[in-house]
Amino acid sequence: MSDLLSTTLDHLRELVACDTQNPPRQIADSGIIRYLRARLATFDLEFEDHGEGCQSLLAVRGEPRVLFNFHIDTVPASEKWETDPFDLVVDDERAVGLGACDIKGAAACMLAAVEETDGDVALLFTSDEEAGSSRCVRQFLKRRRDYDAVIVAEPTQAEAVLEHRGIATYTGTFHGIAGHASDRRALEDSAVHRAVRWAEAALEYAERNERTSYKSLSGIRFNLGVFEGGIKPNIIAPSATVRFGFRPLPDQDAEAVMADFEALAPTDAHVEWAPGFYGPTLPAEGGKGKGEVAADARRLADDLGLPVGDPVDFWTEASLFSEAGFTSLVYGPGDIAQAHTAGEWVALEQLKRVAETYRRLLS
Repeated sequence: MSDLLSTTLDHLRELVACDTQNPPRQIADSGIIRYLRARLATFDLEFEDHGEGCQSLLAVRGEPRVLFNFHIDTVPASEKWETDPFDLVVDDERAVGLGACDIKGAAACMLAAVEETDGDVALLFTSDEEAGSSRCVRQFLKRRRDYDAVIVAEPTQAEAVLEHRGIATYTGTFHGIAGHASDRRALEDSAVHRAVRWAEAALEYAERNERTSYKSLSGIRFNLGVFEGGIKPNIIAPSATVRFGFRPLPDQDAEAVMADFEALAPTDAHVEWAPGFYGPTLPAEGGKGKGEVAADARRLADDLGLPVGDPVDFWTEASLFSEAGFTSLVYGPGDIAQAHTAGEWVALEQLKRVAETYRRLLS
């Protein structure tokens, strides 16, 4: 095992031991900010607390032109873990631990790389990516920073990802007319029935659009996440809510897709739509045409010597940086298939490759 990989694993062990599950997002109690401060003590450090566990740490050395972004929170550990999710387990091929793949592994690679280099670098660590709020990044972007480009760490199998889907979530509130379930009007007046009919139409719409494609991606990713409503089996439901999300292709307009979903509800469905979280596609227009933005990202990858991968289905905060006008791409160790799973792991070969790349870029 190389010294660089060994150091990377030492850092990853410490990062995984910090409980940064989100929710509950108790970052202040986790010790992770304290650890990062200690490892980056020679950097100019700027800590910000945005409330509700949303914390960020900007670490700068020299006068860098590129910003590296890492989220340090994880999803909650499921009860199906067979090992302690906060105790890194390393074998000949893998490192297993909560967040090892998504995306503490990348942060560990960078901490190891900065120890062996003295080049200019800017690092932004954020704690709320898994919450679906992106408050840290959005607050960071309210003040224009003097960087040419941003590289966001997510599991991309050590390839530069230049394009990905957007994301949008909504809540539909359906209204009905309460009454005794023996009344024949229950079929039409139940809010639950109205919600179910819309949901059936929405699923059919998503299935019809499976053939819509963009490069290696196809279809609209659609999910009915939460369905709630009604009081009792013998009462016509006066209200029902559906929380759902969809992920448009990089060349699709999220508002147009949502308009299609809204149109699936008949005029007598008595429904109100409320937006939730929205994240643009990558690239986002950011004041330029998407073609020009994509070309800038490709040049960045080529200039940095990063292999370019295919567009991906998952969403990242790189699109927020892109929307703000920064040339942005996604790059990090690991396979997204391992993210958010019990027994989450990252290949040692991936950690080694990314740590070596970071070291090269900072040398």
